[in-house]
Amino acid sequence: MINEIYAYFATLPMWELIAVFTAIIYVVFAARENIWCWPAALVSTAIYTAIFYDVYLWMDGLLQVYYFAMAIYGWWAWSKKGKQQDREVQIHQWSMSTHVKAIAVLTLLSFGLGFFMANYTPADFPYIDSATTVFAVFTTFLVARKVLENWLYWIVINSVSIYIYIEKGLIPTAFLFVVYVIIAIYGYIHWRQRYTQSQAIATTA
Repeated sequence: MINEIYAYFATLPMWELIAVFTAIIYVVFAARENIWCWPAALVSTAIYTAIFYDVYLWMDGLLQVYYFAMAIYGWWAWSKKGKQQDREVQIHQWSMSTHVKAIAVLTLLSFGLGFFMANYTPADFPYIDSATTVFAVFTTFLVARKVLENWLYWIVINSVSIYIYIEKGLIPTAFLFVVYVIIAIYGYIHWRQRYTQSQAIATTA
């Protein structure tokens, strides 16, 4: 299996290799709460926009455009200086009821968008692709706002995406999403530790 992956990477178009590499940098840096995750995201999303359009994963292509915009927003939100420093985005949690409501709304949107894609476009996996897209749009916003639970969403989204990319023959991208799942687990653990520490400091202050 490892030899097959290595052989595939050896024949891979350079642009997809760059996209995979910068995407990994993005998620690792995001898990470490490092602001340089956003420039890496700008590069990977620009390349993946073209790749997904070419293989008829149009919702994923549109998602990359959104990611590009959110990378700019995230860079700005994580780098507030001067008078706004006290209000800098900090890791925080949302209530369970808020997440339940969000999931319900996102599920309805996914079905609606999936129906449109299934009946009016040649897109593959219209319902699954629409669901991962809709939830990823929401979850990317959670990352930019440093909502702790974003990593739990990513674990589910990336796990489903692995299946899509294997079916489309995008093996390196599928492998990338396996790495994403692993890093998302680490990201949740790391952010939770940071959140717990900040809460303890706030309590004793």
